[in-house]
Amino acid sequence: MTRFAVAAMLGALSLSACAQAPQAPGAAQAPAAAKPAPATAAKAGSADERARQAIGRLNPQISVDYVGAAPMPGFREVIAGGQLIYVSDDGRYLMQGTVLDLQDQKDLTQSSPALSTYRKDLLKTIPVGDRIVFAPPNPKYTISVFTDIECGYCRKLHSEIAELHKLGIAVEYMAFPRMGLGSKDHKDMISVWCASDRKRALTDAKNGKPVPTRDCKNPVNMEFDVGQRIGVSGTPAIYAEDGTQLGGYLPPQALRAALDKLAAPAGSAAGGK
Repeated sequence: MTRFAVAAMLGALSLSACAQAPQAPGAAQAPAAAKPAPATAAKAGSADERARQAIGRLNPQISVDYVGAAPMPGFREVIAGGQLIYVSDDGRYLMQGTVLDLQDQKDLTQSSPALSTYRKDLLKTIPVGDRIVFAPPNPKYTISVFTDIECGYCRKLHSEIAELHKLGIAVEYMAFPRMGLGSKDHKDMISVWCASDRKRALTDAKNGKPVPTRDCKNPVNMEFDVGQRIGVSGTPAIYAEDGTQLGGYLPPQALRAALDKLAAPAGSAAGGK
């Protein structure tokens, strides 16, 4: 892979770092996200600093949010643009993609505590009052979902809200207009978030009903920005409370099983409700 190709790959990691869309007038601004702190500050010449310098040489515009020890020897774990990558301790090699621990039979890229913490802290910057919440009484689990009003699987997930509630799962929606800021989709989502009854407005929009035009001070741009920074590349994007990404659409029973597995003590089987 050429240096140019690697730089282009890294550039694609962080839309917020390289190509943020303009903010609409009156839109809420994204608060600063808490970042997981390394156990020790990176010092000049350290493996952490060499990893940062290596990313900077490829693309100075990339924001490196975290550098720490990787689960395999000889590499540093790096979070950039919401994505997890590995850089060798000498700053020479970069790996991105699935990394399997064959002994423990797990995907290291999906089980990184640092990445989960990074996502959890970013999600916390979106107040519950800025989300559209569908919750049963006394839910066992709560999921955060970046959603779009037009995507088919977003609509399918929403059509199964009643089943999710029966399984003890609350859904907290955040706006992610996948067509981008300034699109009709974006304007319609602002209208939904500005409705006096946002739950009804979102349900109507997901059922294909026309969206009455509304405008107000709203969190749509801020939530879209957080979604970009967390690494959302499609909708729906579902996250557990600990920051683990559960994937895109999952059927209700599969979603409950995934949440049970996360909640189960290490080495034990998850129990049903």
